[in-house]
Amino acid sequence: MSKRPLAPVGIVQAAIIFVALCTATLVAANPYYDPSKPHHAPDGFRNNYVGAVNKPLTELLRWQWESWREGLPKPAQTPTPQVAPDLPHIQGYQRTAPDSTAGQSASPPAITWVGHASLLVQAGGLNVLTDPIFSERASPVQLFGPKRVVAPGVALDALPPIDVVLISHNHYDHLDRASVFALHQQALAAGHSTLFLVPLGQKPWFTAIGIDNVVELDWWQQHTVRGVDFVLTPVQHWSARGVADRSTTLWGGWAVLARDLHWYFGGDAGYSKDFLDTRLRLATRQTEALGGGFDIALLPIGAYAPRWFMREQHMNPEEAVQAHLDLGAKHSVGMHWGTFPLTDEPLDQPPQDLTDAKRARQLPDAQFFVMPIGATRTLQARPQ
Repeated sequence: MSKRPLAPVGIVQAAIIFVALCTATLVAANPYYDPSKPHHAPDGFRNNYVGAVNKPLTELLRWQWESWREGLPKPAQTPTPQVAPDLPHIQGYQRTAPDSTAGQSASPPAITWVGHASLLVQAGGLNVLTDPIFSERASPVQLFGPKRVVAPGVALDALPPIDVVLISHNHYDHLDRASVFALHQQALAAGHSTLFLVPLGQKPWFTAIGIDNVVELDWWQQHTVRGVDFVLTPVQHWSARGVADRSTTLWGGWAVLARDLHWYFGGDAGYSKDFLDTRLRLATRQTEALGGGFDIALLPIGAYAPRWFMREQHMNPEEAVQAHLDLGAKHSVGMHWGTFPLTDEPLDQPPQDLTDAKRARQLPDAQFFVMPIGATRTLQARPQ
């Protein structure tokens, strides 16, 4: 075990992060507050099963000290896999017309991993992008903060027309200002509009940067786009972007129900019963006669060490396998790894731990897989 003194800058950075994202005193009333909803609070929002995810300054400093002392994260032994994107396939997907209610396409559904939690899902006649981040750093400024180790799998200007952007929550590695603004401008320049679907409370942030085509939803609320239903589902996490907004906006996962594909996007989440709740809540729409459960779930498998600090907010691969089973997904793909060094595990550790977790549960490799950044996987269309 290597030991070295904690650099003063480490304390300063930890304190800044804590003050910026963890210790805010919420003074404003929650304008969305509904006392009939248990996840609503007068000053913000809370989780279903653990309430707030709060870490005191002492625990944050302990994590920083232990990471420094142990020299963590260790360098990856293998680079994050990456392949050149199949742009003709990606750009050749047949979208439905703006006035369509078909909810499906002549093209088979497909997913492409752009990196981190950013995936392009082409299904239901729509191009949908999740938690887009194309910036060099996951940070409020590009001078410091977690730096990307591998370029986006598809360049922003090489994307096909994006119909819908899904945002899971407002942390900087999931809601990147430069990326969403560029997507908005790119759509306007091409003569169409991109819709941003966001959890409750985030619309004012978008409006402030000039993006008005935004719909915000509470847990279990639904919005339909050209025959495709988007449902915001509960997950266990939290939100913040500054010094006075901890958990003042909502967070969540997304269940997307199209005729040719039912898919789930987990965003960022600690393991909780919310995954099973989602399966039960949608059970009448996913009976065997209607094609069964989610055809694919996009689940986070990275940023989980140390467990004593991360457990409530980030699943490890073993818990992600349990979430896969809870959701009743036919297949899952691991994301939220290999892109930004956020926590103590090496960047290449999550797929290894996922392999062990699948073996322990006797889960076939094909049911829960990982992809190279830039790779596209064509999926079997849901039976009609």
